[in-house]
Amino acid sequence: MFAVLALLLGLLLLLHARLPDRKGIGSLVESFLPWSALFVPVLLAGALWRRSVSAALALLLPAVAWLYLYGGLLADKSRPGADLTVVSHNVDADNADPAGTARDLVRSGADVLALEEIDPQAKPLYERALAEAYPHHTVLGTVGLWSKLPLSDTEPVDTAQDVGPLAATKPAAVRAADSRALRATVATENGPLAVYVAHLGSVRVRPGDGFWTGDRDRGAQALAEAVAAEDNERVVLLGDLNGTMDDRALAGLAARLHSAQEEAGDGFGFSWPATFPVARIDQILVRGVEPKSAWVLPATGSDHRPVAAGIDW
Repeated sequence: MFAVLALLLGLLLLLHARLPDRKGIGSLVESFLPWSALFVPVLLAGALWRRSVSAALALLLPAVAWLYLYGGLLADKSRPGADLTVVSHNVDADNADPAGTARDLVRSGADVLALEEIDPQAKPLYERALAEAYPHHTVLGTVGLWSKLPLSDTEPVDTAQDVGPLAATKPAAVRAADSRALRATVATENGPLAVYVAHLGSVRVRPGDGFWTGDRDRGAQALAEAVAAEDNERVVLLGDLNGTMDDRALAGLAARLHSAQEEAGDGFGFSWPATFPVARIDQILVRGVEPKSAWVLPATGSDHRPVAAGIDW
């Protein structure tokens, strides 16, 4: 039995992309796939208890498969020096201390700061607390961008969250208030940098629907299309994507952008939930620039932890 379970675990790691996504099961498994390593010592203990040589040998498959997928994340790939430090943080609409969260973010030393899930009542608090450190900022709907460098060409990005027969009838002001993504140009010493800030739809467990990801999946596809159409070769995407980079729903983005954490981080960089992070759903993705370092900042008053990266040209 333990040998069979070991082989099934190994096949799951190797063939997870072929797992049917009926009721979101494929997306759910991929979100927590790194934690499959915990089953290896459990199965090894079972194999030793049963004194099963075949089960112990079968465990080589999941062990090697896991190392192939995630072994590279275990080493510290950060390097010194960076032209620009960027930070992204879902600040949580229910954050009881927005001003304190803003002060924590200022201390991060970020040159460019993206906030997601900004509550309208908390918006003035963030603006006041961040004004001195960041003279340039823009907020569209529930996402915002603060910068020490000039911003221009700010525009909303349609992430297909508002769908249905009545969507087209909503006034522009209403649609803008509900915006969950924006694009802006940051003027750096090395030329213009296109920066996207996004908060994709949440995932939900629903009776009858299972792990429901419809809003998130539509948003991911729309965001990938926007990035594909971007003229600037230098792009940074900051945001809460409500999915890990293993999740098939983010394949379109992964095909066009690289994860700063995977290329220049130390470990998995889990960011959610803040009290005991088990998944990295807050992402910093880049194109045309080089990640030099990536890390997770200490918890604030949010249910997410901020993520940061240093990038170079």
